Amino acid sequence: MPSHGHGGAAMVEPLYVPVLPMRRAAVTAYERLHLQLRRHIAPLWTVAPHTGPERARGTPAPLHPDPDDIGRTLHRWLTPRADHLIEATAGLPGWVDAAHVEGEVHSAAVALWHLATRSRLTLVAGPERHPTHQRHTADLAFAGGRGLGIRVLVDEPPDEPCTSQMLDLVSRLCASPTQLDLLLDVGAVNDFAEAGKRSLMALDLLGTLLPWRSVTLLSGAFPEHDPAREPALSTPPRLDRALHAQVRAARPRQRLDYGDYSVEHVRSANRPADSAWYGPPWSLLRYTLPDRFLVARAPARGPERADQVRSTARRIVEHESYRRVPSVHRGSAEAWLESCAYGTGPAGTGTPETWARIGHTQHLTYITRCLVGGDRA
Repeated sequence: MPSHGHGGAAMVEPLYVPVLPMRRAAVTAYERLHLQLRRHIAPLWTVAPHTGPERARGTPAPLHPDPDDIGRTLHRWLTPRADHLIEATAGLPGWVDAAHVEGEVHSAAVALWHLATRSRLTLVAGPERHPTHQRHTADLAFAGGRGLGIRVLVDEPPDEPCTSQMLDLVSRLCASPTQLDLLLDVGAVNDFAEAGKRSLMALDLLGTLLPWRSVTLLSGAFPEHDPAREPALSTPPRLDRALHAQVRAARPRQRLDYGDYSVEHVRSANRPADSAWYGPPWSLLRYTLPDRFLVARAPARGPERADQVRSTARRIVEHESYRRVPSVHRGSAEAWLESCAYGTGPAGTGTPETWARIGHTQHLTYITRCLVGGDRA
């Protein structure tokens, strides 16, 4: 994984690659982390679509080379968000995947140029994408001087043609492998054994194919949800953590960085910003434990909403596995949850965006401190 210094700070090799949607909750959560933590994190930011239906994972964006009214709206929406991300990352490393908007060549051009040239973020391409998009993204990435991320969706067991496809892509882009980061994205881990097989096959076929600058295994275990139908409190297992541990144990000599989807389902960033999936009337409070999540349903509106949200927060902070004792793994998220649960301090009960931000803050803090301490995440 590339490491980039910030100002006069000593260079630190990042240990953790969370896949985060380029939405305000996630960006703000990252931005407010202590610098000492952020220097160990290199997020893969995914630009969510602006409007329209949910995008199918792995479906290439159609090419729209000519500007129109929709494109101009996208430009006005995307550019300030890209600039905010640049400010939030403050010269620290990571990647940006603009797969959902890269087909709008003119409309996304300013935002992608800013990201490529005004930040330390690396743009991302993928083998399944339109050759024009691949070339355009690579040109921007190499203009910024930070190389390119290659995100491979491992939704099906890979086979030998995958290696030819990858070699062809690298050749067409005239890229040195030492400038390329391989991001193996397994997606949602629903069937643990099957996901493990896909991961090992991808690592054996592609991980050793070229002398990559870095290799990261990405997977997500936070569940798909319909908050209106969720139980009051559920404890889904962190299969992403278990998957990475299994793969590392099976291939101990393969350099492999850890990546997950934080407390978002893997399709979260495929849904547009104005999607009904991302908002009222119900949402979730989230908390990450060593081997599972605590997921609690909370109402986003209603006459007794505040009392119900506090009751929901108490379900989390009074759970037997919640971290009550002061330790390095506790942080500002625990303070917020406890304030919300018991009505102390000025924090209030927040909104769905607040709950997502707190969930990301707690997850990023906990995972990073585990990895820095040499523990399994």
